[in-house]
Amino acid sequence: MTNPTLETLKSRRSIRAFTDRQVEEEALAAILEAGTYAATGMNRQSPVIVCVQDKETIAKLSRMNAAVMGADRDPFYGAPTVVIVLADRSIGTHVEDGSLVMGNMMNAAFSVGVDSCWIHRAKEVFDTDEGKELLRTWGIEGDLRGVGNLILGYRAGELPPTRPRKEHYIYRV
Repeated sequence: MTNPTLETLKSRRSIRAFTDRQVEEEALAAILEAGTYAATGMNRQSPVIVCVQDKETIAKLSRMNAAVMGADRDPFYGAPTVVIVLADRSIGTHVEDGSLVMGNMMNAAFSVGVDSCWIHRAKEVFDTDEGKELLRTWGIEGDLRGVGNLILGYRAGELPPTRPRKEHYIYRV
């Protein structure tokens, strides 16, 4: 059985080389909206989505993220858009909720011709005083945990091939 949704799920790949072309507004709006329709525990909608396209802010976030991993390279791979997913720590399912938002946006992105990659270390970045100050500057309040960074853009190069699925991935009882 095949359909467009299943094909998207099987074809999407994480991309780590981007052109400098900005994500088209119509596509970006669709991707962000898809994130808001992710399942959340008891529909409490714990996540918050922050979309950053300002080059200076992306450079600052890149520097902060690289510092967490002790590197001096761009962990966002030159992507022109960074979407940060945070979630309310007071809700028991906040990490799972935020992860589902990330997954929805990655699959939605691929379905509208935009490439993506989940970049970790949002928790560490937004647990710092500098990260908390950024949130305040953006008018975002609450006890939020960074769940992930989603880089978006158009790939430089070919789509990587699908790797075979491991043996014993599925057990049916």
